Amino acid sequence: MTYVPVPIPAHLPERLAISLWDFSWYVRTGPGEPFADLDKAFAEAVDRGYNTIRICAMPYLLFGSGLDTTAVRLGPLGNGYAQRVRWYDVAEPTVIDGRAHLRALFEAAKRHDCYVILSSWEYQQSSSFAESPAWCEALLAIAPEDRAEAQAHALADLIDFLAEHELDDRIAFTEIHNEVQVGRLTDGLTRAEGEQLAALRPRLERALDAFHRRHPDRPVTVNYARVPVGEMRAIPEQIDVLVTHPYIYGVLQDLYTTYGLRGPVEDFDQARVSRELLRPGAPPLSEWAPDEPWRWEATIVAKPEIYVHDWCDPEAFDRWLYRRHQSWDHAMTVKLQLWLQVARDWAIEHGVPLVFGEGWVGYTPRDARYEEGPVGAEFCRLAVDESTKVGAWGTIVCSNAAPQHFMWSDVTLQRQCNAAFLAGTPTAAAAY
Repeated sequence: MTYVPVPIPAHLPERLAISLWDFSWYVRTGPGEPFADLDKAFAEAVDRGYNTIRICAMPYLLFGSGLDTTAVRLGPLGNGYAQRVRWYDVAEPTVIDGRAHLRALFEAAKRHDCYVILSSWEYQQSSSFAESPAWCEALLAIAPEDRAEAQAHALADLIDFLAEHELDDRIAFTEIHNEVQVGRLTDGLTRAEGEQLAALRPRLERALDAFHRRHPDRPVTVNYARVPVGEMRAIPEQIDVLVTHPYIYGVLQDLYTTYGLRGPVEDFDQARVSRELLRPGAPPLSEWAPDEPWRWEATIVAKPEIYVHDWCDPEAFDRWLYRRHQSWDHAMTVKLQLWLQVARDWAIEHGVPLVFGEGWVGYTPRDARYEEGPVGAEFCRLAVDESTKVGAWGTIVCSNAAPQHFMWSDVTLQRQCNAAFLAGTPTAAAAY
């Protein structure tokens, strides 16, 4: 029997211009932080042309863990660790009432006529910012076979909570989890080349079925890091939206491979990295750690990657990329176009809308400016135009175009890209 996707609710926008607020909207609420004032954050988003945000809604913490969430204590990872790493550079501790804060976000979204994509980063890094390991321990206590389904039930409960407060009309759609093949949802699975997603699929199918039983009239999906070209056959049939994250990397992957940023710690070439990328006075990798070891269990980012992002000279990092960009430019453009076309083909075949919830170049240090500079901005315009060409329902300007990143200050780029996407026209001043 062929699955019939849940239709997109009629009250939602024709296109979603998405800003990625991830878990930052609750971990960065301390004094002077980007989300200390939710109304200000939404007003700035609307001014830049966005109508949708995408968040980790901390569903399992709030509706599955059984923990007291009336005073959730969050903050930096300690010892200065990850303070120059994007998404990790929490400056101030904060205490939130979790459910009240979720409600406040949705109330602000309604005031500013915005919508919310519900997701979860809990099996990737959300709990690493907590004061205690209780949240992390609760997540890992669930058997890997049951983790996706546990997320589905927690999200269903979360939606019931929003409905009780007449805020559920703000939901664009729901994702069982962020980047399902990159994180602790895959624990215990075989990882033969080309078969990772096939091994994961039954867990995701059970989760999707569980959510559909609870909320049969609400679109739900999972999302994928990259566009899983070569494994599209393993995407569950019963998703209602195809969401992929086309991080192209290219020249950035060349840097990561050259310096072993995602390789084993024992293979890390400390001397070379120190000589070519790091700032003076950097400690050795072996001595760089958060305040408590459990935080490493709570995050999926590799130790060498965090270390280099923390201690690199941002200009040296950017120079490395700029000097090699030209040799990668064509390949990156072609890869972007092909990936988006593959995603479009799957979405058309299965009768579901297509969304790019994250993407473009990749994970650069907080103070690097390659993606925020003229070359990166040009790639953002290209990606938004390609999103329009493949008929995407939703897309981003860039993963870094959000209040917690430097690119938020480039108002012109964001207005230009969002206006073009929402109108279905090419971006102005695109030079490619």
